[in-house]
Amino acid sequence: MNKVGAFIPARYAATRFPAKLMQLLGDKTVIRHTYDNTVATGLFDEVYVVTDSEIIFNEIVNNGGKAIMSKRSHESGSDRIAEAIVNLDIDIVVNVQGDEPFVKKEPLQKVIDVFSDTSVQVSSLMQVLTNAELIQDPNYVKVAVDINNNALFFSRSVIPYPRDKEAASKYYEHIGVYAFKKQALLNFTNWPMSPLEAAEKIECLRYLENGVSIRMVVTEYMGVEIDTPEDLIKACLLYTSDAADE
Repeated sequence: MNKVGAFIPARYAATRFPAKLMQLLGDKTVIRHTYDNTVATGLFDEVYVVTDSEIIFNEIVNNGGKAIMSKRSHESGSDRIAEAIVNLDIDIVVNVQGDEPFVKKEPLQKVIDVFSDTSVQVSSLMQVLTNAELIQDPNYVKVAVDINNNALFFSRSVIPYPRDKEAASKYYEHIGVYAFKKQALLNFTNWPMSPLEAAEKIECLRYLENGVSIRMVVTEYMGVEIDTPEDLIKACLLYTSDAADE
């Protein structure tokens, strides 16, 4: 039986919205919502926040959660998690984004379940994208897949490019939730940044360039990702709406 852990990488000094994880969303901070909702899925043997910030560390630990302080600075959330898991007894590592507080069980269950195929090293989520403006938007990372839903390429460009306007092209947005076999993640951090990754600024391209497939899973959207103050307003409205429905 695989031992499965969820790890939530959490930086305090976000570029576009500093201290966003410590903003209040209803009665709790964003990072506590993410942590508590991840625990509440019941999918994980362990759930940790992995952070470079004593403020975030204390916010989790002082409210009964588990957190790990990073020993050094990191380029990506994957690198931060890899440092944290080196000496942990864990088989499957799930990277849950700290700025997505409305964590749901179903999408996380899907990225874990694909490891029943023992050939899978890495899995991730995608959703169908139909809005033409968003398909063109480089802030929305697109993914093209093969018939087995293994990723062929990730890009901020439009893929596939609709040269034939009559062809029924389907577009998928990549959602940045990953699951890894422990060794696959440790391997990732030992490889140098790859040329396509450097060009697109999409870290999962490093796997593809090193010959490791990523099994993609279709899901519904997971809620609001908080990157800007405007996103926080949307999240507050969604939280208020959900609370009213309960």
